Amino acid sequence: MGSRGGGGPGRGGGDASDRGTLTVAAVPIGNPGDAPSRLAAELARTPVVAAEDTRRVRWLAASLDVKITGRIVSYYDAVEARRAASLLTELEAGLDVLLVTDAGMPGISDPGYRLVAAAAAAGITVTAIPGPSAVTTALAVSGLPSDRFCFEGFPPRRPGERARRFAELAADPRTQVYFESPRRLAATLAELAKSHGADRSAVVCRELTKTHEEIRRGTLADLTAWANPDSGAIRGEITLVVAGVGRVRRVAPEGHGEREGR
Repeated sequence: MGSRGGGGPGRGGGDASDRGTLTVAAVPIGNPGDAPSRLAAELARTPVVAAEDTRRVRWLAASLDVKITGRIVSYYDAVEARRAASLLTELEAGLDVLLVTDAGMPGISDPGYRLVAAAAAAGITVTAIPGPSAVTTALAVSGLPSDRFCFEGFPPRRPGERARRFAELAADPRTQVYFESPRRLAATLAELAKSHGADRSAVVCRELTKTHEEIRRGTLADLTAWANPDSGAIRGEITLVVAGVGRVRRVAPEGHGEREGR
């Protein structure tokens, strides 16, 4: 299967028309029904599909009733640097490449930016299929100010680095969005309550768009108490939204959260 630019396997050269196109595609963060309409077509036609988890992309294709006809290659953190070089070679030879991760948009706390940077530097056309992102989804449902926000990804795991990062962000007026592991959520909320203030408003979004979606609102103190391991294990994917300094004091009466399901 040839490239969008008219080239075919093995074709190279300096003309952009002889090269493949890199498509960075958003995939659902939970519900496969949220897949962008263009994603199914690209999964079916693209010669090379670079996926963070090859099993996950096969499951997604099956959910969309699509047969992947191209070659699937793994593209996860441990192999990202060297795999980016080989994928660039494929692009320069005239093959289109579709880049997907487990959930959301590639490059957003997931592999992707190295390949995009290399392709752009080489003059390869880079385009995107926009779609779901846990960052903007959590921000939209949080009810916290969204005119200015920052995405901090996963907080550092080393205690000293975490303390310094949270201390820097405590005085930031922007709404902050984090990813966090469920097993570290209680500790992170407690540390944020210490650095940002126990009465700072925050929202925990768990399993967004999935069957057991849950959205808990309150102060950092409220949420720390809710997430305490003694109150029961918290499972699933977590996105945490924290108000910037001076923006919102409280988003729900103390001790009350909000539970939403689909």
